[in-house]
Amino acid sequence: MEIVAIRASSLPELFDCPARWEAKHIRGRRLPRSAAAQLGTAVHAGAAIFDVQRILGSPITPDDAAGEVVDAIHHPKEDVDWGEDSPREAERIALALHGLYCHNIAPSRNYVAVEAECERLEISDLGLALTGTTDRITIDALGDLGIADIKTSKAAVAADGTVRTAGHAAQIGVYELLAGAAIGRPITAPAEIIGLQVAKTDRGRRAAVGIITGARELLVGTENQPGLLQMAARMIRSGDFYGNPKSQTCTEKYCPVFHGCRWRR
Repeated sequence: MEIVAIRASSLPELFDCPARWEAKHIRGRRLPRSAAAQLGTAVHAGAAIFDVQRILGSPITPDDAAGEVVDAIHHPKEDVDWGEDSPREAERIALALHGLYCHNIAPSRNYVAVEAECERLEISDLGLALTGTTDRITIDALGDLGIADIKTSKAAVAADGTVRTAGHAAQIGVYELLAGAAIGRPITAPAEIIGLQVAKTDRGRRAAVGIITGARELLVGTENQPGLLQMAARMIRSGDFYGNPKSQTCTEKYCPVFHGCRWRR
């Protein structure tokens, strides 16, 4: 059976719009990164340096790590479509979120690994290989390992401080499998979503933590009910990549086959 590699970060898109996922991840059709995606990459870059130094026992200040944020905005590794945004505005927002994370979130977390990469985890009976990098691996007071994933968006944290966790379980389940393979220990603690609310004003920006449980079970399924990985494998083997014209990202900005998509008729 041919093994198909799936990046953890792409799994939600497979179920949101299989046709778009197939175009990007099987046929290799690409679009420039969005401004929102690059802003998130910049925040991740600064936070990673900050957290790694804490783990190594030589902590640095948020300002010391801010250079990584700025560099990611102004020297991206991929083409970025800034649209109506500008790198300067993205830098301002990303630096503010970086500061929120470093001051309000990081000090209360106990990390054992940052950006833990699993090059390949094969599930031969499904014909899939999972790849990707887990943002953080945490350890709790009982010694149980969990994962934490940083999400930056305009809807990451509600005004009441609640973190949006809906829709992330599939991706989190993959990250739990990858983290366990990368570190050589099972991931048993609940997963954390670290939400960073993107906004132009200080008042609108927020940082908080939400919890996801049972993500791995959703992914691998049970004896009586298939999991998302089984469903993904069936779809990929059959080649039935239907489209979803009602997807919120069914636009030419996010889909490389938008203009020729037969599902939009």
